[in-house]
Amino acid sequence: MRAVIQRVGYAQLHIDGKLHSDIEKGMMILLGIETEDVSADVDYLVNKISQMRIFNDENGKMNLALKDVNGQCMIVSQFTLYADTKKGNRPSYIRAARPEQAIPLYETFIQKMNEDLQITCATGVFGADMKITLMNDGPVTIIIDSKEK
Repeated sequence: MRAVIQRVGYAQLHIDGKLHSDIEKGMMILLGIETEDVSADVDYLVNKISQMRIFNDENGKMNLALKDVNGQCMIVSQFTLYADTKKGNRPSYIRAARPEQAIPLYETFIQKMNEDLQITCATGVFGADMKITLMNDGPVTIIIDSKEK
């Protein structure tokens, strides 16, 4: 399981030209799920991300977690995080989990993040064509892979 985490000033997600969800200061999480992922991968990422100290303290040092700044969270499924670009010019997504495997893991990830952060994370819609606008704050962008512990 792979996550791209961006510290944002805001993020908005539109589907079919309509605002579906939005957040203010917080984290935008793009979540990729591969065929080898299981619930232990969810637990690992939830634990790492919910405690990640990427927000500035009073001295300007990244020393605060999302909970510490009363931040918000948006989680969006992103199968293209498992693009294989080794051959040719068209990426292969053979490592990306099929919906019947990915959707339950994606939903479990959202549920556990909500519980851990004690907030309701905004989300996208699995498989939908989404348009996301965000302001990357910093910029701070971090990639975590549950297979690289």
